[in-house]
Amino acid sequence: MRRRKTMGADYVAPSPYSVKAALTKGDVFTRLSAVVFGLGNIVRKQFVKGIALLALEIAFIVFMAMSGATYLSKLPGLGDQEQGKQLVDGFWVYVQGDNSVVILLYGVCTIVACLLFVYLWTLSLKCAYKAECLARDEGKAPGLMDDIHTLLDQKAYQLLMFLPTLGILVFTVLPLIFMISMAFTSYDRDHLVLFDWVGFENFSKVFASNAGTVNARLFLQVTVWTLVWAFFATFLNFFLGMFFAMIINRKTTRFKGFWRACFSMSIAVPQFVSLLVMHTMLQPSGAINRMLMNWGWIDQALPFFTNATWARVTVIVINLWVGIPYTIMQITGILQNIPADLYEAAKIDGANWWQIFVKITMPYIIFVLTPYLITTFTGNVNNFNVIYLLSGGAPTTVGDSAGKTDLLITWLYKLTVDKNDYNLGAVIGIMTFIVLAAVSLITYRNSGSYKNEEAFR
Repeated sequence: MRRRKTMGADYVAPSPYSVKAALTKGDVFTRLSAVVFGLGNIVRKQFVKGIALLALEIAFIVFMAMSGATYLSKLPGLGDQEQGKQLVDGFWVYVQGDNSVVILLYGVCTIVACLLFVYLWTLSLKCAYKAECLARDEGKAPGLMDDIHTLLDQKAYQLLMFLPTLGILVFTVLPLIFMISMAFTSYDRDHLVLFDWVGFENFSKVFASNAGTVNARLFLQVTVWTLVWAFFATFLNFFLGMFFAMIINRKTTRFKGFWRACFSMSIAVPQFVSLLVMHTMLQPSGAINRMLMNWGWIDQALPFFTNATWARVTVIVINLWVGIPYTIMQITGILQNIPADLYEAAKIDGANWWQIFVKITMPYIIFVLTPYLITTFTGNVNNFNVIYLLSGGAPTTVGDSAGKTDLLITWLYKLTVDKNDYNLGAVIGIMTFIVLAAVSLITYRNSGSYKNEEAFR
């Protein structure tokens, strides 16, 4: 009752069919379901559900017996047998050694499978106890068709969310756990086949002050530039896109469709094509420098990608050309949905255009687009395409593994793909996640979209 008063209509009471109730109040078949999955359901004539639970239990036991237990046993040491050869009957036979990457990957998968098995164990007990209670109270447990009807009606949300949840687990959670695990190993260019756990040694390298592939100076430089880039790339696109959207949306503006089509052309052309063309045009001997020198405006090529300041300004400006059309489309839809009564009432009260913009248009846009701005900021932190295809991180100081325009994501790519330092790349990935999670959560929780979801403020 106390929780119901605190949470109101959103409160959902816990299910009476719990593991504790099944073990303490269930009959012998319900309790035996902790050992033989689905037994309680089979006894209550829920054959499909019971057989499915039993089949999953058998599949897990077979998996652990055939390979899971082996990978779990090797996981603490990540393997120690090197590839070699031995003499058999006068012939040299090559013996395959351990592969630490495979051991780590399958070890992580086995741990996740064990956690899912624990969940399956609780599900077996809950299902058995629920079947027992319903059979006692209603005379029989629900049949297969009853369960299907419930799943399509009352619990349709569980059915619809099953595949997305499974996809998140397989394609997001598992790779994330694997990457985090890799950060605590010695998986680098010198240990590509066999490596070992090294604890927090890689993190100490990232924050070390001495020179190296990764150090505190380089990490701080790339992190600060990443945040500066994400800020300008997000809010310049937003404000300039809003400005153009409002200009086009005015009643006095003619050929609205034509102007929107012009801005949408950069969306229609594949981004990697546009960026590679711009990269070629902005080279010292590219079309832009040649044209300016032929016109006599400059004496020497402009250092678009050879000077740090020029390079950073260049990528921000080019990103405006790429990103503003998306903002125009977003804000155009919002402007066309702001109630006209608000504008009419404001004009009757004597408000000028600036007051109308500050009090009506801007708050409405910010309220609706706050989640979009947060996702855009996150996307710009991880904006691999613009930086890698346009500048490639240049200019790069001799001896540094990251250039002046490299973001954390492009730096991670270079560490892993170019230098094969997968452990350091994993550390950078973890730090990127921490930065993004902190900024996104703090910003969103302090926004009107989170605090006042039901109304426009």
